Amino acid sequence: MFGFSIQKTDLDGAARIGRLATPHGTIATPAFMPVGSLGPVKGIEPNELQAMGYGLMLNNAYHLFLRPGHEVIAGLGGLHAFNAWPGSILTDSGGFQVFSLAKLRKVSDDGVTFQSHLDGSLHHITPERAIEIQEALGADIIMAFDECVALPASREQVSEAVRRTSQWARRCLDARRRADQALFGIVQGGLDHELRKQSADDLVAMGFDGYAVGGLSVGEEPAVRNRALEATTAHLPVEKPRYLMGVGLPDDLVEGVARGIDLFDCVVPSRHGRTGWLFTSFGRVLIRNAKYAKDERPIDPSCTCPVCKRYTRAYLHHLYLVKEMLGVRLNTIHNLYFYAGFMEQIRQAIASGTFADFRTGYYERREHMRMQTDNMDEQESRALAASAAEEGRP
Repeated sequence: MFGFSIQKTDLDGAARIGRLATPHGTIATPAFMPVGSLGPVKGIEPNELQAMGYGLMLNNAYHLFLRPGHEVIAGLGGLHAFNAWPGSILTDSGGFQVFSLAKLRKVSDDGVTFQSHLDGSLHHITPERAIEIQEALGADIIMAFDECVALPASREQVSEAVRRTSQWARRCLDARRRADQALFGIVQGGLDHELRKQSADDLVAMGFDGYAVGGLSVGEEPAVRNRALEATTAHLPVEKPRYLMGVGLPDDLVEGVARGIDLFDCVVPSRHGRTGWLFTSFGRVLIRNAKYAKDERPIDPSCTCPVCKRYTRAYLHHLYLVKEMLGVRLNTIHNLYFYAGFMEQIRQAIASGTFADFRTGYYERREHMRMQTDNMDEQESRALAASAAEEGRP
């Protein structure tokens, strides 16, 4: 069954390591969840995810409701059987997708009527329906249906969304029927600290199994986001897991952990892999850049992932240029390994009471790499200009 325990804290109690137990395994926190909106993490097999060290992934109820349908998945044994994934699953209720992907939508206190981004068909989702869908899917952790407003928005709009989110949260709690699933409430409030407090207080009074911070990472500056995050976590119970939704660059993970976050999800590792952006211990590698065409080194000499053990930057650069699907897979595998290892380093730092040093060292390494990269790019530009001049090209 579901349970959460904190094992140690650091950074004056803000950063913490814990254990999150579900019917399909126990996850060491803080943890990053790979995103499989349609079921799989793009291009990655379940056994590969397990080998990387992941025990929890995210599926999206909105996408799976539209196709193949929650009833189809339930009839096939639920998400774990459908995905052939033995680990734990969290489903996002689809609230964010309804507000970001739907071509047309009408919001009322009853729920949301929206037009599918796939075929234009009309659907109506209520809090009760959102719970019904997620219970049919059979995830270990399910999310309350919420209203996420696009920013910038007026205070009146955000306040109305907070009111409606609290109302829907109560209806989600009343609608749940399965005792083997944890239900998390989602705190809204935009960038307004008072509304964040109001939303958190409302949800905490209802007694959810965990709490998510929603409505961030929608274009705001990181410093603004971090202040809104602090204004939220300050009002969440220490003993319950906290989940920061849709935020996932390495900087975000470090700063989220520093503010008491236990769970993260984001499409960044796979999406950036598809665009040739690779994460390393010393900064990013943009494998599409011409300077890697003859580079015989692995992506990251200190990385022990299967990609770095076997392939050169030159080969990955070639795969990217010729649009070979293997390149996308290899890039994604490397990025997911990096994220798993990065979270393990964070957990070890908290366990040893050195998270503050880890955080400082991380930013120092990133700045050093930025300066190095700027210098290398300048040298490369000069070399290309000199070569063009010799050949008489403009």
